[in-house]
Amino acid sequence: MAFFDDEENELVLDAEDARTFWTLTGGLDGATVSACPGCAARVLACVALVDLLDDAPPHPRAREVRELADDAPTLHLYVVDLASPCRHLAWRDPGYAEWREAVADVVDDVRGPR
Repeated sequence: MAFFDDEENELVLDAEDARTFWTLTGGLDGATVSACPGCAARVLACVALVDLLDDAPPHPRAREVRELADDAPTLHLYVVDLASPCRHLAWRDPGYAEWREAVADVVDDVRGPR
């Protein structure tokens, strides 16, 4: 799992950290603005993410995620599911275009419809 902001700052969690982070934050649902229904790729509201982290059980990488959200130049962070082969074909809302634009320059293989 990788988190990005609009300035291509990134934070990558390994598989174990991603799994536990996902579990402890309830799948990031409380901060999700838009998401692919087939994987963990999503657009997160920074303020809601900080609140979610404040309410979640402690995680060793939470401070880093919080700092990325606090320092983000826009209201959103973007999550890429590095473990999924998903092509995001079912992601139909306008958040997909925002996500794709935000991560296209930093992720080699942003799969999905063009």
